[in-house]
Amino acid sequence: MDTAKNIAWGLAEAIRDLPQDGRKLIALAGPPASGKSTIAAALVTHLGKTAALVPMDGFHYSNAILDARDLRARKGAPETFDLAGFNTLMWRLRTEDEVAVPTFDRTLDTSIGSSVLVEAHHSLIVVEGNYLLLDEPGWSDLNQHWNLSVGLDVPEDVLEKRLVQRWLSQGLSTQAARNRALSNDIPNAQRVLGNQLQSDLTI
Repeated sequence: MDTAKNIAWGLAEAIRDLPQDGRKLIALAGPPASGKSTIAAALVTHLGKTAALVPMDGFHYSNAILDARDLRARKGAPETFDLAGFNTLMWRLRTEDEVAVPTFDRTLDTSIGSSVLVEAHHSLIVVEGNYLLLDEPGWSDLNQHWNLSVGLDVPEDVLEKRLVQRWLSQGLSTQAARNRALSNDIPNAQRVLGNQLQSDLTI
């Protein structure tokens, strides 16, 4: 995706302008289907061996917990994430050389614990997620961690098309994919777009 590569190139220049002392945490935030994962992966590739990718999605609660809390239908909303655990990880990335990080497997629909290892030579940590700049209690505390924050601004109609296509690619029918996008994903996107802290850079 040439657009993602071009964006990554520009962001890499901004990151290289940051002070060189210590590990840096760069937040890439935006609504679902805004292109965060693609851009983040391209950015880490462009930055090279000193960069590591940490996705917020590894902190999804399990489906069993969501079922017990009657939140399965809202999976992906802020309340379906382990915010305290994610915040602790950010502190650990600040203070510890080596940190194991969970990721999320979309096909299995579950988090995979300790599946990525951030090591001492990783001085640039690209953190991507929907709610990294969410201006709501608890979530807004994350802003203290970022040496640079980047917000993705994508029109809602574009997000809707991408989200429907995402569910189509998972094998849902056209109507089921549209229902899934409109009943949960779009409300989550609207929550981000309407309640986001000011980022250092907006794309």
